[in-house]
Amino acid sequence: MAHYARSSGNLAADRRYDYARHSAAEGDHAVAADLLMQTVELAPSWPAAWFALGEAREASGDATGAIAAFERTALLDPEGSFGSTLRLARLGAQASPASPPDAYVRDLFDQYAERFERHLLKGLAYRGPRILAGTIDRACLATGRPNRFGTAIDLGCGTGLAAQEIGPRCEVMDGVDLAPAMVALAKATGLYRKLEAAEMRAFLEDYADATVDLVLAADVFVYLGDLEPLFAQVARVLCSGGMFGFTVQVATGPEFNLGPDLRYTHSRVYLERLAHLHGWSIAALDEASIRQDRGIDVPGLALVMAAP
Repeated sequence: MAHYARSSGNLAADRRYDYARHSAAEGDHAVAADLLMQTVELAPSWPAAWFALGEAREASGDATGAIAAFERTALLDPEGSFGSTLRLARLGAQASPASPPDAYVRDLFDQYAERFERHLLKGLAYRGPRILAGTIDRACLATGRPNRFGTAIDLGCGTGLAAQEIGPRCEVMDGVDLAPAMVALAKATGLYRKLEAAEMRAFLEDYADATVDLVLAADVFVYLGDLEPLFAQVARVLCSGGMFGFTVQVATGPEFNLGPDLRYTHSRVYLERLAHLHGWSIAALDEASIRQDRGIDVPGLALVMAAP
């Protein structure tokens, strides 16, 4: 079912929607779809119901019906907060977008914020910051660079897990995340000099050329397909000898792909091409799973690129 819902303003429609949620939670997606058809008849302009109908139809094997429901959601939700374009891409109804709508990522993590760390660390066995810290250690050793940094930027900072692991080796750490609720939790750690709820490239635009020593992105690029525009901004702000450390899920295709879990994967060839484009060397690369999905390790990479 949809990760969040808003009232339709019609009590009867809201009641059917709630019944449908319970049916879907119990695995009865056909009943959920039937109830949701009644819901959209009563509230035809309610995107939450159309999105939930798409999910119920997809879960019950009705791909054609799911596509129609997600297409209606997209029309009613022009900001893209439900991420219906991602669902349509997964169903083969349109090409994969280069990135998900900002509103989708923001709303998803705003609602996820309070249980984010508990679910990530316990439910998904997340170890991205720890693995990335080790890759940074190896990169510094390989390049002969002291493992100390001046200004660091934590892209997609979430609640501050990367800053807890890597912040002690930085003089100052700044952070950015699309979700205001995440930023509020990160602020409570006291680990950041500056925090903003903003899009990553827009945040980087506030920094002068060659003024940043370290840029981090731990488990962030799973929500961004085309990395080239962001890498261009990182290349601009990194000082000579600066480092860019990040993690990705591994793609089987030539560049990047939207996976069935609605997370983006990136190939090593694609990342090497971007490094070459900006004259960076790959100072360290570790094949490592930074999280699990249903108890199974998800193939990934931790990389550190060094600016010339």
